[in-house]
Amino acid sequence: MNDNINNYHKQYENALKTIERLKEIKAEIDLKLKENPVCSYLHKDLRGVNLDITITQNEIEHIESHLPEYNS
Repeated sequence: MNDNINNYHKQYENALKTIERLKEIKAEIDLKLKENPVCSYLHKDLRGVNLDITITQNEIEHIESHLPEYNS
């Protein structure tokens, strides 16, 4: 049981770090798109980063929904 709690906390911390990195990458892409708004590879990269952000947010929500089970 304690291992499950530790795993969830580690996953949660990693997901938070990942979301911050992804938001930084998204900000860089947005800045580049302001300079070159028709660049197709930047739009492709932006779609990929947005998808990764959505997936990571879902992971965070999933972990947050399970943590109260172990904290009670």
